[in-house]
This record gives sequence, C-alpha cells and structure tokens, in this order.
Amino acid sequence: MILLTVLFLCIISTYSASVKGHTTGPSLNNDKLYKFAYSAEVYVDQVKASLQKSAGYRISSGVDVNLLWRNPDNDDDQLVKITMKDVQVENVNERPADKNIFKGKSTEKIIGKEYLEALQRPIMVELVRGKVRALFLIKQTAIYLLAQILDISTKATSATVYVLEDSFIKSIKAEENFVFALNYRRKTGAKIVSKQRLELKSVQAGTGLIAAKQVAGVIKTLDPNYVAIALEAEPVKSECKKCPSLSEHWKNIREQMHPDKLSKPDAAKSFLSFIQNIRKATKEEILKIIKSENKELLPQVVDAVTSAQTPESLEAMLEFLDFKDASTFILQERFLYACGFASHPSETLLKSLTEKFKGDVASQEIRETLVIVMGALIRKLCDRDGCKLPAVVEAKRLILNRLEKASKDDNVQMYLLALKNALLPEAIPVLLKYAESGEGPISSLAATALQRYDPSFLTKEVKETMNRIYHQTRKIHEKTVRTTAAAILLNSNPSYMEVKNILLSIGELPMEMNKYMLSMIQDILRFEMPSSKTVRQVLKDMRAHNYDRFSKMGSSSAYTGYITRGPDVSSTYSLDILYSGSGILRRSNMNIRVFDRSTDLHAIQVVLEAQGLESIIAATPDEGEENLDSFAGMSAILFGFQLRPVTFFQGYGDLMSKMLSATGDPMNVVKGLVLLTDFLQEIQLQSGPTASAEFMGGLAIDISGGMEFSLWYRESKTNVKNRVAMFVAGNTEVDSFFVKTGMETTLETETALDFISTVQFSQYPFLVCMQMDRVDSPFRTHMTKYESLPSGRRYTARRGKAATLAGNEYPLHQENSNMCKKVFGAKSDSAGGWF
Repeated sequence: MILLTVLFLCIISTYSASVKGHTTGPSLNNDKLYKFAYSAEVYVDQVKASLQKSAGYRISSGVDVNLLWRNPDNDDDQLVKITMKDVQVENVNERPADKNIFKGKSTEKIIGKEYLEALQRPIMVELVRGKVRALFLIKQTAIYLLAQILDISTKATSATVYVLEDSFIKSIKAEENFVFALNYRRKTGAKIVSKQRLELKSVQAGTGLIAAKQVAGVIKTLDPNYVAIALEAEPVKSECKKCPSLSEHWKNIREQMHPDKLSKPDAAKSFLSFIQNIRKATKEEILKIIKSENKELLPQVVDAVTSAQTPESLEAMLEFLDFKDASTFILQERFLYACGFASHPSETLLKSLTEKFKGDVASQEIRETLVIVMGALIRKLCDRDGCKLPAVVEAKRLILNRLEKASKDDNVQMYLLALKNALLPEAIPVLLKYAESGEGPISSLAATALQRYDPSFLTKEVKETMNRIYHQTRKIHEKTVRTTAAAILLNSNPSYMEVKNILLSIGELPMEMNKYMLSMIQDILRFEMPSSKTVRQVLKDMRAHNYDRFSKMGSSSAYTGYITRGPDVSSTYSLDILYSGSGILRRSNMNIRVFDRSTDLHAIQVVLEAQGLESIIAATPDEGEENLDSFAGMSAILFGFQLRPVTFFQGYGDLMSKMLSATGDPMNVVKGLVLLTDFLQEIQLQSGPTASAEFMGGLAIDISGGMEFSLWYRESKTNVKNRVAMFVAGNTEVDSFFVKTGMETTLETETALDFISTVQFSQYPFLVCMQMDRVDSPFRTHMTKYESLPSGRRYTARRGKAATLAGNEYPLHQENSNMCKKVFGAKSDSAGGWF
C-alpha cells in the first residue's frame, strides 16, 4: 500500500504549479525542523447523503519535515526527509461504544505492529524546482487498476487550499470527491469523499545538511536499505484467504439457476456472484464444473462463464464446445448469444468466432447465429475505436464479400442480419441495393437494417431510394417494405415535399396500408415526434388534410406511449400492426425504448410477420403479394442486439402440418441470463488508501411468442410474452489494509409484459383487439454501510425499501378499446377449442 505520507509529497510537488508566480517550490531552511499536524478523513455513502451519517474513518498524526541535502550546484535540488509520528485512527463520526469498531484498540492493534513501524519509518523525497524527481523508502507495494465499462456515470473533483507565510506553507486543506451513479437509476449510486489537512505547528532547530555531490551518496550514508521506487503505482492482485473455491460457490447457488427459477431476481443475483468468482478462476477449474453439470443447469453455466469475459473463460468454452456436433445446439446458441451481449468484447473473441465460422459447423442455425454475433461484436469494437483492428477488418471483409457472392436467399439473409447488427457506414450502399431490388423477406430485412442507423448516416441517396420504394416508381413492393421506407423518411428530418408526398399518397394505397399510414401520421402528431412540426406545416394545405383522406377505414394501427417518465430515464412502448386486405396479420411490431439525458437504448423489439396466408380463407392477396410463399415467424432485438429470427412455419405444407398439430404453446425466442451492467474502477486516493467502485447488473429473461389460427372461428391470435427479472449490486469501498469502510447497494425487480392481438375476420371491416398488459411488479432496494477491521470487528448500518408497481393495461387509441369490447362480447357467446 502507498504510505499516507505520499499526500505530503504530492501537495509539495503541485505547490509550485498552483501558486501564481511561484516557480521553485517551497523553500526549506537549513538546520530547521518543521513540525506539522496531519489528518485524513474518508467518507462513503449515497450520493446525496449527509456526511454526518456516513461510514468512514479518520487517521491523524504528526509530521516532521527537514532538509537533509541541497545540491551545491543547484539550490533548487533538495533532499527532504518526511517522518510520521503519533499515528491515531478513529471514527470519522461519533458512534456509541457498542458501534465503535476502534473502541479499546490501540493504533498498533488496529494497524499492526509491522505496518505501523513501516508507516512511521522516514521517507526521502528529492525535489527539483518543487517537482518530485525521486522517492526513496523501504519498499512496499502499490495498487492501481482502472477498467471502465458502460452504464455508469462518474464524476471526480478535487481541490487544495494553501495558506502561505513568508513563502512557506502554513497550512494545506485538500479534498477529493468521487461520485458513481447508474445512468438508469441515479439513486443507486455512491460517493467517496477524502479530506486531508496539514498544519504547521512549530519550527525548531534541526540537524545540519549532509555534505555530498549527489543524492545517491546521501541515501547510502543514511541507510543502504533505502531504494528508489517508481512514482507510478503498480497493480497487484489481492488474495482472498477465506473465499470458497469456484466449485464450492457453484454448489451453494446452483439451485437458484434452475430453469424454472430464471424469472426471479435470485437467479440474476446468483449469476452475478458466479461471474465474479469465474473471473478469478483458472481454465481447469472452469472446465471441471462445465464437464460435471447436468443438461438442465449447463446452459446457465455457459451464460455465466461466457459473460465473465476472461481469457481463461473463453479458452474453456472454446475447448468444451464442438461446433461440428449438432447435439450441443442449445449450449452453442447460449454461448454465442452471451458473446453478442458482451460488455467489453476482445479482439480475440471476434477472431475466435470468425475462425469457427470459416470451419465446419454442423447446424445451419448455429452458422447463422455465428455471423449475426460477429456483426454485433464488430459494432461494439468499432464503438471503442477498434474498427482498424486486424480481426475487425477481417470479419467485415468476410461478411461483405460473402454477401456479394451469396446466391441462396437463406445465405443472403444471414449476412444482412450480420450487417443489421454491425451498422457499418460502408454497408449502406449494399443495404440500399437489397432493399430496392430484393424480393420478399430480403427486401424487408435490408430496409429494417437501414432503419437502425442514426439519421445522420441517412444521406440524400438513402432518402431518394426510400422515396422510390414507398412511391413504387421503379417496381411494386410489399406493404411491409413500403411502410418501413416511409418510417425511415419520417424519422430522418424529412423535407416539406417528402412529407407532403407521403400525405397525398394516403387514399391511393391498399386499404389497410391507408389506415396504417394514417395512424402513423397521427402518432407522430400526438407524441410530438421530431418530424411533427413539418407534418403540421403540410397539414395546412387542404389537399393533404381533408376528410376523405383522414376517414379511411381499416384495422391497422401505430401507437406510441410512455411506460415511465422519471428524472433519470424515461421509457416508451410502441405497437404497430399491419394487416392484409383480407384481415390476416402481415406484421406486428412491439418496441420498448429507454431514454436518458443523452442516449437512446433500444431495449426490446419483437416482430411477428406472416405472409401468403390468403389461400387458406380463399381471399385475394394485396398488390405485389400475389406470389408470396406461406410463412410466419418472429424476430427480436434485445438491448440493441438483433437475435436470429425464429420460423413458425415455411411453406403451405408446413403450415397445414403445424395447424393440425398446434398446441397453442408459445415458441421461445430467447431465454437465459444477460450481464447488463459491468463496471469496475479502482482509484488511488491522495491520502494513500485504495478506493474501488464496482457495479454489476444481471438480467434473467424469457421472451416467447406464438401465432394461432382458427378456420372454424375465422379468428387469429398472436401472443408475445416477456418475462424479466433484474438484480443490480454495487459495492463502493475504501481499503487502508488495516481498516475497510464501504457501502453495498442492491436493487431487484421482476415483471411480465404481454402483447396480445386478436383478429376476427368473419366480416369486414374485421374486428381487431390489441392488448398490452403488465403484471404487478415488486421492486426492492437495500443499502448497507460498514466499517471493519481484519480482526473481524465490524460495524454495519442497514436500510431497505420495498414497493410494488401495480399492474397495468397500457392504453392504445380509443378505436382499439371499442373493438376489444366487440371482440370479447362476441367470444363470450361461444365456446370450444381452436381447431
């Protein structure tokens, strides 16, 4: 540990730079002994808490300073001796005797005899013009580690006040403040405050100067055991003496990781603690657990091992998984998805996955997932200025070159999905080509990939292409592609004429598309989206704004609303649903976005798509959709990461088979454990102790969806289920080797969100009811402040809060409410099964 006296030399070294006009540093007189009083205080608490109730401690001592040597050729080159005396340790705030961990203990007992002797052993500082050139002491070790991860805001401030008398320091006050806060809930944060004071008490006669030409000669004369140490602190690993082994820890938590318990906060809590232990483990220790676990718990082990993101954990997973063996499909998929959610991916990870993709992969679905995850890693590494890394350059080249050569639609789609995650500027021309000239799902996929780009990337060429697609100036396009093109235009600072042309098209479109576009425009106005100002200007023209245009019938809709609006973050939901003219679902799109003061996180998107189903009810397909193959499937984005889409059925034969064997059970899209927040920062305080702040957030998630179709009742239903549990833990600590003080904070919650759409197409206009429901959601927070000694004596103060956010059926437009009454009124008059 760095000695507390390092503060003194730090202050002296900054003195000359801080005092206006002073260039030579403090001047120490020969034959004088300067006696100072020193104190340091450390506080740890919540961000807005009063320091009077904080956990912490105070250390105080006397400090003797005297000049040992002055360079005969340069008066500004000095060797100063600093000695701490009469060290005392106590509570920073008054405590009752039964809560005072220092009560009845001497400083030697608290710090330890060996460490106290080291603390009071003199150090030598060579100062040249007020700057530290060299530091000499009987060696100890230093700690410094810094690893910043997203999702935490940090703020550091420091100030030093000097009082001078006759060009010499009379007193110094120094204070450091460090604040850490979760961006998505700033109440779950912490602060560290370190205060120090140095005050000159007296100046007495001291020893004379030592005659020598160089510092080395003086040091050798004093004590040959003194060594010069580097001014930079050195990183060291702290060892836990009583911590359980990785295997022991896993045995203690494994029941909480059972698949049946994955929707509970305890699963996320156990997941985080397991990651912390995996990060300290060897590859052999990790493999021992992986190879011995059963098939029910092994997927959760894979989630945790992959999320640990250490070289040892990656090596263990790559050694364990055999991509040539299709029987371990679930484990391979969980591994890849955990890679896609990586909080700080390495170039080695991307390189490893690229090599796997170029090799033999038994499952086509895993092969698709591999390249989709590669796209996500490319984006994350590029966001960290890693676009020119060799592995990133190679992966980008591979995806773009193979897309250009791909002939099968399935191969084209998987490379487009990779680009949808990568969001490469150089991929925009490629996406434009497929959006405009591609057929069916390929065109739709390319358009939705372009929709994910920041509007700043949407050039004149992009807008011209989107206009051609929407207005069909070169070829006929499906409704799904045209509406996506319109959304891109309306969300990227559209011109007056672009908006006007879109509004003038309403009334000339297929019936359900008319209704959808009208609903989109109304949603822009109602929710005050960025383009609403331009839309209002266009609506002043009665050719664009008239009853005929705004009274079109249909059941398709687009609606946006708030889930929460808070001081730190707000979240919105949007539900878009587009039908064919025969009343069959073409696309439903549910989105949840989270906003803070400067960023936008696409938390969840679940898209259900269907096509080519008109033949089942002898209906006529819409324009441009006459030759579409029967298909239904689901696609999801989770925290900005596009997952591999899931197919319900493909082709008429598969459709009839699924209908006859339908159970009504939803199909799983993603299930597992995700590392949501991952932050660690260690700071060397000026007063010597090491301060650390660690925040980890885990998510247990289960998203599934299904589509049911009844010929008997001429009714269809889609259902998207979202089950989520979250646990966040923060530990902020100051470690002085002889005393620790800190604060632990946790928050946990669980919720379920269902989106259900029911369509009755026995009449026209057909009846559509959309529902978005959230169950009661418990929310709990806990905070523990502590002070502890190595002997085991400990002081703790705890506080907790629990609340329940009442369940809610989120409002949609009034027309939907009226239809739901008709749908459920009609269903109450009938009974029976689906098929």
